[in-house]
Amino acid sequence: MKITKVETIRLQSRATLIWVRLHTDEGVVGLGEGWFSCAAIEADLHDRVAPLLLGQDPSRIEALHRQMRPYVGFSGTSAEMRANSMVDVALWDIRGKVTSQPLYAMLGGATRDRIQVYNTCAGPDYVSKSSDVRPGNFGLSGEAPRARKVYDDLRGFMTRADEVASELLDMGVKSMKIWPFDFATGAVDGCDISTQDLRTAMAPFEKIRKTHGDRMRLKAELHGIWGLTAAKKICAALEDISPDWVEDPVWMDRIADVKALGESTRAPLAGGETLGGLGQLRELIELGRIDTPIIDVTWGGGLTFAKKVAAVAEAFAKPVAFHDCSGPVTLGVSTHLAIACPNVIEQEMVRGFYYGWYQECVDELPPVENGFIRPPEGHGLGMSLAADILKRPDVVTRTTGG
Repeated sequence: MKITKVETIRLQSRATLIWVRLHTDEGVVGLGEGWFSCAAIEADLHDRVAPLLLGQDPSRIEALHRQMRPYVGFSGTSAEMRANSMVDVALWDIRGKVTSQPLYAMLGGATRDRIQVYNTCAGPDYVSKSSDVRPGNFGLSGEAPRARKVYDDLRGFMTRADEVASELLDMGVKSMKIWPFDFATGAVDGCDISTQDLRTAMAPFEKIRKTHGDRMRLKAELHGIWGLTAAKKICAALEDISPDWVEDPVWMDRIADVKALGESTRAPLAGGETLGGLGQLRELIELGRIDTPIIDVTWGGGLTFAKKVAAVAEAFAKPVAFHDCSGPVTLGVSTHLAIACPNVIEQEMVRGFYYGWYQECVDELPPVENGFIRPPEGHGLGMSLAADILKRPDVVTRTTGG
């Protein structure tokens, strides 16, 4: 079997999302996904990666993974790293289809049948226009949706956090993540946070605790926008609500700051989705002493990378978490990993995405039932792009090979 064509697909209405399909001479097609700076990813896939792949045996995943590593952009979550990640997932998808196995079976088999989810409280249009993760791109402009089924959870946690928690508990979801600190005045430069802004940002957490006690577990997202001084103040305030973790409290490449913050607070720290490559995550775990490393499979290096990082975390007796606030394929491959890796506690999901536009993109999603998720049935990923994607008026495609 040989790779004959590299095809990219993106939608103008979802400017932050791109897919790749690897076609083979035996008709087997592998699917991968990327997020943010899609035009740059697309260019790199066709200009650099495709010539390396055409004519190659797709079963040589480790060899191709190493061959795709560029001289620049080889770490972090650069466009090159994200292009490689997409292709790596597509190669694993092909392998699963050829061998008639789901992804988790090729990773050593399932360690459980399903896993709990936690809800990241984004709205349906969260960071959908560009890769700018700031309030102006949070999808808050205009009126709030009148239909509750839209799940506008970002607007919800800012105005009725206790009610959002009630809805989630009714669905069997017992953990949620929110980021009210992003709206503080000091978030512009991250140097400091005022006492008033600190109190305002703590209000949603306190409202949930007052109404639901410990029934709802809480996670705080800080998006890496704070310096060490401000992060210490925020973590100190959060200690009283006993969070599961404080995520990306500082930029995760500041390993010394991560370690210093961890030594100054009782709040557990999590992060790492903005890092890529085995070396960066190893340093975050070993030197930064992060409590829960977080991996984005389609940003950091693909499935080949993610399974290795999970093993490093396990060697340090740490849980690992897989990021999903991007697209349905990312959720799918992450769920396969979460089922296979013994040191995963929960899988992230965004119900505003899952019950909304994710449904329009693929033919199958990982089933979610009573707060638990499991991989879709089928071989490889167990999902394909929706049949009408290529017929949409806003679709942009490009192919190399043929």
